[in-house]
Amino acid sequence: MRTALLQSSGRPGSVVENLKVLDEAAGRAAAAGAGLVAAPEMFLTGYAIGDDIARLAEPADGDWADAIAEIATRHGVAVAYGYPEREGETVYNSAQLISADGTRLANYRKTHLFGCFERDHFTPGEQLVVQADLNGLRVGLMICYDVEFPENVRAHALAGTDLLVVPTAQMHPFQFVAESVVPVRAFENQMYVAYVNRVGPEGEFEFVGLSTLAGPDGIARTRAGRGEELVLADADPDFLAASREANPYLKDRRPGLYGSLV
Repeated sequence: MRTALLQSSGRPGSVVENLKVLDEAAGRAAAAGAGLVAAPEMFLTGYAIGDDIARLAEPADGDWADAIAEIATRHGVAVAYGYPEREGETVYNSAQLISADGTRLANYRKTHLFGCFERDHFTPGEQLVVQADLNGLRVGLMICYDVEFPENVRAHALAGTDLLVVPTAQMHPFQFVAESVVPVRAFENQMYVAYVNRVGPEGEFEFVGLSTLAGPDGIARTRAGRGEELVLADADPDFLAASREANPYLKDRRPGLYGSLV
């Protein structure tokens, strides 16, 4: 499945403008043959927007989800995106996957919040593995800091995730995560990892870009630079099956030895 990564911080604070950016990117992705376009963490509203996070937060099935479903349907491409999700008085840092026919396939709430900023504005999610089947691949969702915990990605591997989509707000000076950690996660868990980042200054943060789709061989199929761009690469199920046969990490595990880890 050709996968498009929209590396952009959009227009922080303006959902309307961010929907326009996503719409334009979805059109370009579909024209290039993509089956999925992924946008960064908190793309829909902006990340460093303070108390506007709570003001702009909406339910997973709210008006924004309907607007994105319309974009997906019109362009014939699935969409994964980050947004602030409201459930009653609780706000989560979430990512949602909507199919090319507008169906809401999966919604994930970030389980590992990074730093005081996120802990002040969000409640952590409690469901570690969220997946959906899309175009012959089992797609999992995760958000930014989550991928830095090897247990998280291994849980997805054990659950059969083929392509892990990770909307991200990766900031300076942690660019080594995009450059080194993500390809290693893909290799050690024998999956594709799509890591799609924000870019440029926003509030107190400087987002580093470097979005990538890493393969199960640990090699980046595409990598963005430090500016706004749309990059594409393929997640190939045949290559994935061959790689898993050649690199049997999951088969060679000895879970009985790992009890002390938890």
